[in-house]
Order: sequence, then C-alpha cells, then structure tokens
Amino acid sequence: MVKPLRVDDFHPLGRSRAVQPPTQRGLSRALAAGYIGVGATKFDEMVSDGRMPKPKKIDGRKVWDVRALDRFFEDLPSDGDVDHNPWDV
Repeated sequence: MVKPLRVDDFHPLGRSRAVQPPTQRGLSRALAAGYIGVGATKFDEMVSDGRMPKPKKIDGRKVWDVRALDRFFEDLPSDGDVDHNPWDV
C-alpha cells in the first residue's frame, strides 16, 4: 500500500524531504502548497490572483486536484521569461 502524503513530509521553508510524487489525487491546502514548493500564505495569494487553481469541495472540505496544480504550475513563467514581446505594439 502506498503511504499518502502528510504535512510533515514538507519542510516549513519550502525544502522538501525526499518528496515523492503524490499518491493521492486531492491535496489539502498545506500539501498543495508544499507540492508546488511554496508556503501556505504564498499559495493562498496565488489562488486569489489566479496563478493557482481554486479548490474542489468535498462536503465542507477544500482539496486541490494534483492534475490542476500541474497544469497551472506549467503556465507559471520561468526565470528569464520576458513578459513583454518587443515586437508587440
């Protein structure tokens, strides 16, 4: 049986402890933040401004879909990306 991720699997400063790929589809806020490598407060900011997806609701619980996190993460700019194309008017 595969062991599910726990909040303790992530270092509070964003450094992971031998992070394995997620074994569950839905992640809590803390696990979702750790999965993309940021703290919970930064993750909340990224959800608010649309850089990360909104959670799914399961009864009263909010969970983030790993696949959605991956899609949004892929859309984040890479270091050195230029936001402005000089050929655009």
